[in-house]
Amino acid sequence: MFDSKRFLTTVTRKPGVYQMFDAQGKVLYVGKAKNLRNRLGSYFRASGLTAKTMALVEKIADIEVTVTRSETEALVLEQSLIKSQRPPYNVMLKDDKGYPYIFLSSKDTFPRIAFHRGAKRTKGDYFGPFPNASSVRESLNFLQKTFRIRSCEDSVFANRSRPCLQYQIERCTAPCVDYISAEDYQADVRHAQMFLAGKSDSIIRELAAEMEKASESLEFERAARLRDQIVALRRLQSDQVAESGGADVDVLGVATSGGICCVHVLFIRQGRILGSRSYYPSEKLGLDDAALLSAFIPQFYLGTSRELPRQILVSEPLEDLEALQQALTEQAGKEIQVVNRLRGNRATWVEMAQQAATQNLQSRTASQQKLQDRFENLQEVLRLGDLPERLECFDISHSSGEATVASCVVFDTGGPVKSDYRRFNIEGITAGDDYAAMGQALKRRYTRLSNGEGRFPNILLIDGGKGQVSQAVETLNELGVTGVQIIGVAKGTTRKAGFETLHVVAEGRELVLESDSPALHLIQQVRDEAHRFAITGHRQRRDKKRRESPLEGIPGVGPARRRALLHHFGGLQEILRASVNELASVEGVSRKLAQDIYSTLHNE
Repeated sequence: MFDSKRFLTTVTRKPGVYQMFDAQGKVLYVGKAKNLRNRLGSYFRASGLTAKTMALVEKIADIEVTVTRSETEALVLEQSLIKSQRPPYNVMLKDDKGYPYIFLSSKDTFPRIAFHRGAKRTKGDYFGPFPNASSVRESLNFLQKTFRIRSCEDSVFANRSRPCLQYQIERCTAPCVDYISAEDYQADVRHAQMFLAGKSDSIIRELAAEMEKASESLEFERAARLRDQIVALRRLQSDQVAESGGADVDVLGVATSGGICCVHVLFIRQGRILGSRSYYPSEKLGLDDAALLSAFIPQFYLGTSRELPRQILVSEPLEDLEALQQALTEQAGKEIQVVNRLRGNRATWVEMAQQAATQNLQSRTASQQKLQDRFENLQEVLRLGDLPERLECFDISHSSGEATVASCVVFDTGGPVKSDYRRFNIEGITAGDDYAAMGQALKRRYTRLSNGEGRFPNILLIDGGKGQVSQAVETLNELGVTGVQIIGVAKGTTRKAGFETLHVVAEGRELVLESDSPALHLIQQVRDEAHRFAITGHRQRRDKKRRESPLEGIPGVGPARRRALLHHFGGLQEILRASVNELASVEGVSRKLAQDIYSTLHNE
């Protein structure tokens, strides 16, 4: 048992980070403190601890302390350790992707506008961040319809000889074939930049002046286009009455209920709400709203590529506010404020974020309860002693044997565990042999699980009939895998949802559930997700393969020789018709290499 009294006598009162470990040496919790002795002493007081904190304390076998020079330094180190070690009792943010932006190139005579995510290497302007891809696409759609700026890749733009479909549907002015002057195009680009910078009023005034000028010059077609732009901008403004002001802020609202947490973030740039997003961090200590935000904010911003606004608006006064602001300021290279005393528009925004967090949490709680009921019903119909906590499902997808891909999806009582999803590119089998494909995918998956690379499921769902199920049983027996319940999910004679037959291997029986059975709905949900994941992977692999030249992948045929062959013969069809002697006549292609090329292209 951990001797807390003796340990506390050795702990410094300086700022730092502490790590709590269990008896197996696994990290339980990482925290930071301005005064390490006082903070750690609060875990071992006689009363006042929540039940969840007491559960954590009971598991502690060791505590390691790292002293830092300041509380800010402790905060940064704490976040680094949380992200690298992912302790189970810390607030964990599962989705930590970089946000998408709208990119507008600046090096081109005719700049392009595009969706962007990732490092900002290309020269140009980046507008955002937007909360998700759909928000970017909505804005791009509006910009293309209103200002008709090109979105095509530079390689496509440089090689056009006639306008593309975007011109035909009036979403581009076809600068690729000089249908618009560089001066007029730049005017549209400037208006798009002003719109993205939140200067819609200024654009409208400019456009109105230009419209009057065009009317006086009898340029009625141009005047009509300018009028349409003004109408589109005013319509958009009328939909954004709650977005007045010139703020550049993120707004965070929080709600907790039944052990589930929701943090809703509004992204406001130039007084315009670009969008919002809800996060559901895992949290096992029963923190109050202020403590939850104090844990969420540094993990959300520190050590990430997110662009920090100058202000972060929150609904609760935060602990360690000064250290948090200093850490954020140091990362951003500009002063960052975290504010909770608000009035006017800012108070309205926080209220909106709070309401969204509450509503989304209620929806998620109801959804999770429904999922829990489905798992319990599955336990009942399969006559299991314990509740199944983890399901895996495999599916196979191909086009007449081409580009076969197997998928594995994972569900637990919280829903899809997407970090554990896997795809397998199937090689070395007869085209269209689904049994062999299933066997290869299962062998690769469960060999890795046997080597400790993940957790075994309680139930393995196989999308298929007796043949696929037999293949699964054979593969798992070969690998010595036990304790996994195998269920085959075969479509009924009508092949419609609700008529599936379940092959329960452990009991050697077939089971047909009622169409309204919660257990069947869970199986259908998992099966359909496996199918979606498999077909998406198959299409990506197939499309990539079809874009590749048959010359790629031939040993000894690199980019230079591919160019030489294409230049000599004028195209791939002529290369396919060429004999070995004709291939060998190309500069840099030996007789042996010509034979290898011919054999590969003709499958010899």
